[in-house]
Amino acid sequence: MRLDKFLKVSRLIKRRTIAQEACDAGRVTVNGRVAKSSTKVKEGDILEISFGTKAVKVRVLDIRDTTKKEEAKELFEYID
Repeated sequence: MRLDKFLKVSRLIKRRTIAQEACDAGRVTVNGRVAKSSTKVKEGDILEISFGTKAVKVRVLDIRDTTKKEEAKELFEYID
């Protein structure tokens, strides 16, 4: 699945266009490498997203095309 779509489906970022902009600005890394919005994401990948001064680090647990709001948290886990 594309990185920008995963960020939207998992609700880490609210809209896909904002996810694309974050990737283009170099604020998203996949396994330690700066990633484009078209980067393929798979289970086990480590994503790090910079929101201004705060950074969020998550591990991808599952890939789904669509999810309900309550199930979105099951797609990833926060790591320190």
